[in-house]
Amino acid sequence: MFFFQMSKTLDSSPNAGIDKNVLARYTSLPMPDGQIIATYIWIDGTGQHLRCKDRTLDFIPQSPKDLPIWNYDGSSTYQASGHNSDVYLHPVAIYRDPFRRGDNILVLCETYSFDGTPTASNKRAECAKTVKQCAHEEPWFGIEQEYTLLDYDQRPFGWPKNGFPGPQGPYYCGVGADKVFARDIVEAHYRACLYTGVKICGTNAEVMPAQWEYQVGPCVGISIGDDLWVSRFLLHRIAEEFGIVATLDPKPMPGDWNGAGAHTNVSTKSMRAANGIVVIEDAIQKLSKCHERHIKAYDPLGGQDNQRRLTGRHETSSIHDFSAGVAHRGASVRIPRGVNDAKCGYFEDRRPSSNCDPYSVVNEILKTICLNEV
Repeated sequence: MFFFQMSKTLDSSPNAGIDKNVLARYTSLPMPDGQIIATYIWIDGTGQHLRCKDRTLDFIPQSPKDLPIWNYDGSSTYQASGHNSDVYLHPVAIYRDPFRRGDNILVLCETYSFDGTPTASNKRAECAKTVKQCAHEEPWFGIEQEYTLLDYDQRPFGWPKNGFPGPQGPYYCGVGADKVFARDIVEAHYRACLYTGVKICGTNAEVMPAQWEYQVGPCVGISIGDDLWVSRFLLHRIAEEFGIVATLDPKPMPGDWNGAGAHTNVSTKSMRAANGIVVIEDAIQKLSKCHERHIKAYDPLGGQDNQRRLTGRHETSSIHDFSAGVAHRGASVRIPRGVNDAKCGYFEDRRPSSNCDPYSVVNEILKTICLNEV
């Protein structure tokens, strides 16, 4: 029996209580000729949260190299001390801005310390070097980003305040007010990703109520990390307007509920060729020998977050053991049934957590399967 009680999010969230019609009076003002607004986006010292700030440009950049390097107070983002606080933003990717529209842009940036070295949370710099070494294999990636929507009080959106919804079963890819919640955010996010240029390829309701998933890819090399981080920025920014929190916590609700992952689909030129299944099986064998190293790279806390999720239950493998199988969602690595039948294609690494840094995941996978690092 279901006993849902819709949350009072719109009453309790300060953001959702603001009259958006007032803002529209100002966003409709025309921009001065030749000027645009650029929103610089970066990953903070936690390795999982995003920050942003805006600046006016008097030109329209054609590539990230056209954009000025900027800086910010790293002592306020867990990346520097107060007596030497400047951290530098190096633009690496440009996207269309779905909030301001027009010629305005979103700018994804890498972060660098005062001495020119990448900050500890800048995993992109090393990943880019690895991707370059593996360019001959034309690596493709697709990531299935799971997330959970929460009320302003941090309880899953739509869940009863003094109880729980019915057990998992009817919610996955569900339809109906008693099965899915906040589809408005999902639709807004989907359209915004397409508008910006993020290579989003689908979305669906997930197994736990208030949990959703979207898929990014296939992307070549480093662009999977760029697109996924920008898609996360869009998700948080859109949820902000609705007064709802989007969390990437890999196990937001303890107990008999599914956690959240970032299943990573991997394909190389050799895997896509005729009889590429041999290459796929060889790659899985290599992964089996580096399980511990990959687990440490697959969540921002070096595996601690994934301990709550990778229990061997709820469509996960055990964090302690490596396993693989065809169409097996309880394995560390899954070979899709269609791939097994076609004898070529890709494999799915199901271990990365929902809050993983995709640059770290891509870096470790390529080092293992292409560069043969152990």
